[in-house]
Amino acid sequence: MERGRTEVLCKIKDQAVVNRAINDICILLKCSRHHLNVAYMIPVCVEEVKDIVSVAQYILVVEKETVFQRLANDKFCDRNHCIGRGYPDVSTRRFLQRIVKQLHLPVYCLVDFDPYGFDILTTYRFGSMQLAYDAKLMRVPEIRWLGAFSSDFEKYKLPERCLLSLTTEDKKKAEAMLSRCYLHQEAPQWRLELEIMLHKGLKFEIEALSALSLSFLSDAYIPLKIKEGGHI
Repeated sequence: MERGRTEVLCKIKDQAVVNRAINDICILLKCSRHHLNVAYMIPVCVEEVKDIVSVAQYILVVEKETVFQRLANDKFCDRNHCIGRGYPDVSTRRFLQRIVKQLHLPVYCLVDFDPYGFDILTTYRFGSMQLAYDAKLMRVPEIRWLGAFSSDFEKYKLPERCLLSLTTEDKKKAEAMLSRCYLHQEAPQWRLELEIMLHKGLKFEIEALSALSLSFLSDAYIPLKIKEGGHI
């Protein structure tokens, strides 16, 4: 610990306490939650959300908060008429299922090209292994994989430094996922991408696509993928 600096760790049991603290900070700093990079909570009971309407043309699910904030700073959702959200916690997955059914919009998912990104993708579409009994309440079978794909590295001539080797843990996770029966039956193209990843022993993050330019995801990659049907 640095001299003259005090750190306090505490366990907060109630989300309402966190919400009040964030509101107090916003008042103190005279700014909004958006400027603090803090999102509004999705209600646990999504049935309480009534009269859902939107002018969006599609829904974009983004794995990582850093990428989501990059798109938000670029005002991507405003410019492309879409709804965006991130990590597959229970509330997010239930809410996503609700708005897909109610708004009848296409839904796309953008994740890292690695076993963990792939796991997030399959969780949205098929449900999680831990909550298999609740899968029907949360899975979104309509979701399409927008990227990143193995072919993106060469197609967009990404720098070599962006390619990372799969770790031993990555390989074990990929091999375990390949044995899931639903990949054989319902998503053979997804399974092929996972096989390519394992065969090459390489992975890369969504942020690698920003190596071309800071707003490459917003200005080129996502719009072109959707327009040209570059998804599976």
